[in-house]
Amino acid sequence: MEHIELFFKSIFIDNMVFATFLGMCSYLAVSKKVSTAVGLGAAVIFVMAITVPLNWLLDQYILKDGALAWLGPEYASYDLSFLSFIMFIATIATMVQLVEIVVEKFSPALYNSLGIFLPLIAVNCAILGGSLFMQSREIPTLGQALNYGVSSGIGWFLAILAIAAIREKIRYSNVPAPLRGLGITFIVTGLMAIGFMSFGGMLTGGDGEGKKQQETVKVEDKKEQAEKLVSQNNIKEEISE
Repeated sequence: MEHIELFFKSIFIDNMVFATFLGMCSYLAVSKKVSTAVGLGAAVIFVMAITVPLNWLLDQYILKDGALAWLGPEYASYDLSFLSFIMFIATIATMVQLVEIVVEKFSPALYNSLGIFLPLIAVNCAILGGSLFMQSREIPTLGQALNYGVSSGIGWFLAILAIAAIREKIRYSNVPAPLRGLGITFIVTGLMAIGFMSFGGMLTGGDGEGKKQQETVKVEDKKEQAEKLVSQNNIKEEISE
């Protein structure tokens, strides 16, 4: 159940683009065509699926306070968390280079269409954000770290795929001249972010609000009952007098 909840929450509720606005540079630059958006989105999923679990292992066994205890009691007091950014970025850069080599070898057309944006995945805020969120949210197991990396990548993939499809349709629409290009793209992105906010109650089913309403109704009922009892007692006292 935890894996399912983490999976859907990372895709829809904590979407990297619409909830935290990470990776916006490549999201805006490579979303003019669906084909290139699919290629970049798949590369982001692959890189996040590899780097988030790897960085989880680095954090658990090297970086966090006391992580070096497995080397011996004398290393238990070491805290290398100040190296997190360097280690995480080094892991991401290595994986991006691997993706670049694979794409260039097996899909030269996609490699040429992505151009400079493929190596720029190394500095994609969404990629680094995934590892930093994994660390700050203290994801407990390697399996959940893998789940979080894959689902966050899928969320970013859905975002860029949706905006690319919309931008291809908008190209044939009568958009006012001042809003053409990035203007209408920002507006559509904002509307999509509002739409994704509606997924906030998907996992809770609105239980929080429902419980509050039920508690409010119960309190009001008790107040009415108390007022009725007080009024009945007053009537009885008046009759007895």
